[in-house]
Amino acid sequence: MHGEYKVPGGKLVVVDVDVVDGVLRHARVAGDFFLEPDEALDAVNGALEGALADTDATGLAARIEAALPEGTVMYGLTAEGVGIAVRRALAHATDWTDYDWQLVHEGPQPPALHMALDEVLTHEVAAGRRPPTLRVWEWASPAVIIGSFQSLRNEVDAEGARRHGVEVVRRISGGGAMFVEPGNTITYSLSVPQALVQGLSFQDSYAYLDDWVLGALGDMGIRAWYQPLNDIATDQGKITGAAQKRIVGPDGAPGAVLHHVTMSYDIDADKMLEVLRIGKEKLSDKGTKSAKKRVDPLRRQTGLPREAVIERMIESFRTRYGLTQGKVTDEELARAQELARTKFTAPEWVARVP
Repeated sequence: MHGEYKVPGGKLVVVDVDVVDGVLRHARVAGDFFLEPDEALDAVNGALEGALADTDATGLAARIEAALPEGTVMYGLTAEGVGIAVRRALAHATDWTDYDWQLVHEGPQPPALHMALDEVLTHEVAAGRRPPTLRVWEWASPAVIIGSFQSLRNEVDAEGARRHGVEVVRRISGGGAMFVEPGNTITYSLSVPQALVQGLSFQDSYAYLDDWVLGALGDMGIRAWYQPLNDIATDQGKITGAAQKRIVGPDGAPGAVLHHVTMSYDIDADKMLEVLRIGKEKLSDKGTKSAKKRVDPLRRQTGLPREAVIERMIESFRTRYGLTQGKVTDEELARAQELARTKFTAPEWVARVP
């Protein structure tokens, strides 16, 4: 069995391993990482030998760390990364380059329709009727998007939203509220087969699906890192927040994962504070007293027009994994429009957690 895992901010780890009578045998670890001394690699392979095949990534990492020679230096590699690569091998996980990725980047659309398109397209990927898709959003109007489990009244100042003409919608994924305005936000979705994140924990899947963005930002001169559970940050502050939803496939099929990200290109912080209720508790766990300091827009960090940032991100993805131009089909759009009307603009959904 063969598994690969790109350590977030690090290097590729490749594992080939057999399972005999419920234990790992003949493990061979490779990759473009750096490891000193040379015999440390033999220690890593030896630590995997004989481990129970159902040992999780944390347990495998503990075996590896206990076996490493004193003074071992890992660069671009972690013991947990090796454990994850093993779990992906045993789960028969796929890799980014195993797929023909499709780009959907269309004109501005209403907030509720964006919520519906996420659901429809990810269901299509789960059913095998659509290839894995990168969809870049364009906003037709300002909005607050709250997480599936958030309280509407606790997160949104209704009077502020009305005053500024901000629509409030609820997405199908968890996570926190996001304030967006046309031209000030970069939002994208990945609708991917479950097999791509097979063998990864929920937290690890966030880092794995965000790794290409770190590369794209690095190409624009921004040193960014993944900040658990679902943020990308720089030394200037948070720039993105991500959320996920797992979609079950039809008739017991493996299903798909929706992973969407909102990036602050520019932001009207004063307006945001009039629309969102950002509590002291939320600010305290981010190490800041001011909501304005929590988010640092890409416009200031890159000096590039929004359209240029998006194009560079798309090109970075295309260079890494391949990407062909696609579109939302007429049937998908019709289903999404109906879902936007019957679900995503319905008070029963928007206020399902009052």
